[in-house]
Amino acid sequence: MRLVLIGAALLAAGLVAFLTGAVPVDDLVALLARIGPVLGFVVGITIVAELAADAGLFRWIAERLAVLAGGRDWLLWLAVVLLAVASTVFLSLDTTAVLLTPVVITLAQHVRVSPIPFALTTIWLANTASLLLPVSNLTNLLAAQAMGRTDPASFAALTWAPAIAAIVVPVALLFLLGRRELLARYEPDAPTPVEDRPLFVVAGVVVLLLLPALVSGVEVWIPAAIAAAVLLVAFAVRGRSLSWRLVPWPPLVFALGLFVAVDAAHALGWTAWLGPLVGPGVDGGFPGLLQAAGVGAVSANAINNLPAYLLLEPYAHDPVTLVAVLIGVNAGVLVTPWASLATLLWHSRLVSMGVSISWPKFALAGLVAAPLTVVAATAALWAVHG
Repeated sequence: MRLVLIGAALLAAGLVAFLTGAVPVDDLVALLARIGPVLGFVVGITIVAELAADAGLFRWIAERLAVLAGGRDWLLWLAVVLLAVASTVFLSLDTTAVLLTPVVITLAQHVRVSPIPFALTTIWLANTASLLLPVSNLTNLLAAQAMGRTDPASFAALTWAPAIAAIVVPVALLFLLGRRELLARYEPDAPTPVEDRPLFVVAGVVVLLLLPALVSGVEVWIPAAIAAAVLLVAFAVRGRSLSWRLVPWPPLVFALGLFVAVDAAHALGWTAWLGPLVGPGVDGGFPGLLQAAGVGAVSANAINNLPAYLLLEPYAHDPVTLVAVLIGVNAGVLVTPWASLATLLWHSRLVSMGVSISWPKFALAGLVAAPLTVVAATAALWAVHG
């Protein structure tokens, strides 16, 4: 509810600027044309993820991983790492935060081990593993448009090196933090039977076909919309209840409000002071790229990564510098709870499942992990494209 109210207030403030003529209405039309496909993808992929989870697909995967790990916590954790990375890269960080979190917590409870290392792994990788493809993060979709690199292969050609660094560093730190729990053993329980086999099969086929479609070069909202429609029809045919709550209204309104408000602020010239903060970017070598990434990380932890990206985008004057900004606003958001919408959604899932997390400890760990991850990822970017 708070996200809806904040988003609605931002949307109203932005619309006032457009409707009063302070900012040309044509700018609003251009903005909506740009963000329409992005928000359409968010709706489509969220519906797919929700229905696939309801069909038992993610639980089935998690429980099979528990069996394959053979009672070794570290191997089970490594499987969670791979699942979190794959989910984030191909289905977006919000999918990982919203849907993989309860699966991972259920998995930890299923094998009777501490859920904290698994929960922390999920949210850290939901954020840091979101650099590789346009679909991995909402900020990436916007950056891909700004760079003219909406093709996944073209985008990944710029981001692959920092993406690898932004996965390896947090994984190493996570193992060090949770090594006591992760070196224990467990006895897996029997897997949960699938309740509706036809729906389970349809969901599995849809997700299996969706993954290559998202990296095929087609605008990502198209396969996401088709996949969502197929699953909605399948659920209706099977007599399963459907709700408007499948549409992620709070983050949708929140994102739309941010887009409109920030675009109005740019048009009014209120953000020009940010240009010098971003710095020279790639022209300044590694220090220039690190400055852009650092400003992105600090801004995201201060106000949230989506408005931080929107504010900084106009001042990153080349694709490599823009990737440095992405490193900051994607991989650097491990300190404050509000730095990433995914983190807020993750915490709400933990609360609903009775798992408590200490925010001071979360922030302290993030103060170590975020700078190391941002520096490593920026160094990788500079080494390949500097």
